[in-house]
Amino acid sequence: MWLYALAVAGGAMAYVPFLTILLPVRVAALTPDQQVSWLAYIIFFGASTAALSNIGFGWLSDKIGERRKLIMAGLAFSSIVLILMPLAASLPAIIAMIMLWQAGLNMMLAPLAAWGGDCIPDRQKGMLGGLLAFAPAAGALSGALVTIPGFAGPDGRLAMVAGMVVACVMPVIVFGKPVPFPQLMVPVKRSGGQDAFAPRTIVVRMWIARLLVQIAEAALFAYLYVWFRSIRDQLGEDDIAQIFGLVLLLAVPLTLSVGRWADRRDRPILPLAVATGTSALALLGMGLAQSFHLALLGYVLFTLSASLFLALHSAQTLRVLPRPQHRGRDLGFFNLTNTVPSLIMPALTLAMVPIFGFSGLFVLLAGLTLIACLLLTSIIRQK
Repeated sequence: MWLYALAVAGGAMAYVPFLTILLPVRVAALTPDQQVSWLAYIIFFGASTAALSNIGFGWLSDKIGERRKLIMAGLAFSSIVLILMPLAASLPAIIAMIMLWQAGLNMMLAPLAAWGGDCIPDRQKGMLGGLLAFAPAAGALSGALVTIPGFAGPDGRLAMVAGMVVACVMPVIVFGKPVPFPQLMVPVKRSGGQDAFAPRTIVVRMWIARLLVQIAEAALFAYLYVWFRSIRDQLGEDDIAQIFGLVLLLAVPLTLSVGRWADRRDRPILPLAVATGTSALALLGMGLAQSFHLALLGYVLFTLSASLFLALHSAQTLRVLPRPQHRGRDLGFFNLTNTVPSLIMPALTLAMVPIFGFSGLFVLLAGLTLIACLLLTSIIRQK
């Protein structure tokens, strides 16, 4: 399970530093006057490719029944494309390379996500969720590492990222020998009785809840710098980056302890409901905050609870998916909750901030996360 968590952290290292730092820097160097429009096109086509390829390769891994080989193929292909990225010097070429890279990356990520459901029993899903909290922290740390001044040039940074990803993913491929759990692979058939569709309703509520939280998280992530500067204009980029990284690191032990508690008490959904309720209160506090310290407190509380939710939700989703024979494909549809918010969030922000300011936006996001809390609470009551 530790090797598996290391591989998932490697997946985060593959895209976090590249998409948040290295790609924007390269685009700015190529076209300083059109970087915003170029990035918009690149992000749109890249996100679309990621969404479709995650579903497709998840489905393929279900069909062939061999996830390890697809993971290895995706790792090799995405690493090669990443290293060759400097060859692209025009917008169409960069878009084509990004689409190829996203396809290869999701050839690795989709079967990797499903592999956890194949090999890790339900009684350890909370612990798995805690270990998955390392992934965003590892992604942020890798971004800080490759951008150390003088450590590597632009092309060398891409090679460093590829090398770190290989170093994290290969151990589980080579040394990971999970104990088979046949009960995790037994196909579930609809009986047609009164409760035949209860699992599906639970899955739908889990999907909507994650989507709502991801919309709030994506909006805050995108406009964190602007919002903090609107409260205290002395803050620099390094200050905000340090705050963000520190909170992600604090989320790791918290998620581990809560995940282990959920396993011992067999209460997989309760921490998710509490985390979304706490996120709603934190967002409301951020919207009403009149001082920097109160705003910072609300941000820390939201980031901790949202990070805990997202990590544990990823693990508990493997528990509630009703059909193991379609686990990879279904996880691909759950992955849409990671890409769709990037399409919703800009329109939401443009509609709210010019009229109501960030306070109005945060109050609206608090309402969305409260709906997520109510959906998860309904699952607890149904069970």
